[in-house]
Amino acid sequence: MRCIVGRGERTFVGSISLMHKLVAAFRRADLGQGLAEYALILALIAIVAIIALIFLGGQVSQILSNVGNSV
Repeated sequence: MRCIVGRGERTFVGSISLMHKLVAAFRRADLGQGLAEYALILALIAIVAIIALIFLGGQVSQILSNVGNSV
């Protein structure tokens, strides 16, 4: 199938192929953006966990020692 536009010819296949490439590029960009968001969330959770262990580490250690001694 061919589509005649103005004085030149352009095939539907070429237009569809170009559109397919553009959609694929946007799709890859979205996947990369999602991956970056998940990495930021994971880093935030790790930072919160480390801070919680720093501040509550002594209390948790004492509780585990009490449980171990009572067993």
